[in-house]
Amino acid sequence: MTHTSPYGDPATTTLGTRAGDGPAPRGMDETAVFAPVTAPLLGEAAPARPVPAPAAPAPAPAIPPPARALAELAARDVSAWFGAHQVLDRVSLAMPAGQVTALIGPSGCGKSTFLRILNRMHELVPGAALAGEVLLDGQDVYDPARRVTEARRRIGMVFQKPNPFPAMSIRDNVLAGLRLTGVRLGAAAKDDLVEESLVRAGLWREVQDRLGAPGGGLSGGQQQRLCIARSLAVRPDVLLMDEPCSALDPTSTRVIEETMTDLAREVTIVIVTHNMQQAARVSQQCAFFLAEERRAGVIVEHGPTAAMFGGPRDPRTEAYVTGRFG
Repeated sequence: MTHTSPYGDPATTTLGTRAGDGPAPRGMDETAVFAPVTAPLLGEAAPARPVPAPAAPAPAPAIPPPARALAELAARDVSAWFGAHQVLDRVSLAMPAGQVTALIGPSGCGKSTFLRILNRMHELVPGAALAGEVLLDGQDVYDPARRVTEARRRIGMVFQKPNPFPAMSIRDNVLAGLRLTGVRLGAAAKDDLVEESLVRAGLWREVQDRLGAPGGGLSGGQQQRLCIARSLAVRPDVLLMDEPCSALDPTSTRVIEETMTDLAREVTIVIVTHNMQQAARVSQQCAFFLAEERRAGVIVEHGPTAAMFGGPRDPRTEAYVTGRFG
């Protein structure tokens, strides 16, 4: 599905409308291992000793996540406005399945807006509008036939500041997303899901003996990992992270980065960061955003992170990643 800008581009359509319905943009208020069988050849005697049994396989994780294909996310010609102010101009980016894509660039260039567009949070802002497409495995998340809650379940978000429900227990924080998405599970299934989500978020060992304690009583880094666990509990295909370590100490930052690296084997991750060292450490793909004077934000350059930091094509990218501006 293609959407239109507030300037009435006849080649596109508005969010929630079809071509020909009118140029004005709509407001954004939608809320075993098998042993080889060895038999003697014809006429040969059977072996004197039986074939030894294969070694027992290593124990699997107690609660492995379900095996599934990883999802690819793509933006095509995405533009965005707040009222009459355009903040993004025709941004296109493929975010490969099972990789971490880092969005870098100076403040005010539209990185966080772009991130919020990917799971339909941009439309929660009064007066916000957008054009273009966001495709999850080829399907437009802004298709009017798709529910907003389903889009946000499949594309989860972790914010810059940890935001657990402070009076809610650690266990209930993890399960909160199930209530919002209408998923019902039995008590045993919930217990399994809580453990699985906390293990995947790298927090289980630290909180397994106090799941009934308030989530707000955890340290900042633990709270952020609790928010990651909460997002993982609804089994998203993509996890968006908006500067998830900006308010954390170096030790907590290292733990979050290790968690991201582990999670990328299971979900596609897109992260906004101002920390160039972090982008180089955790991501496989990178996109450099820039909004030059009186212009909307665009992607100057994108590609493999090693190339972006080791030999960027655009001098503006080189200046930014080497710290000469921004």
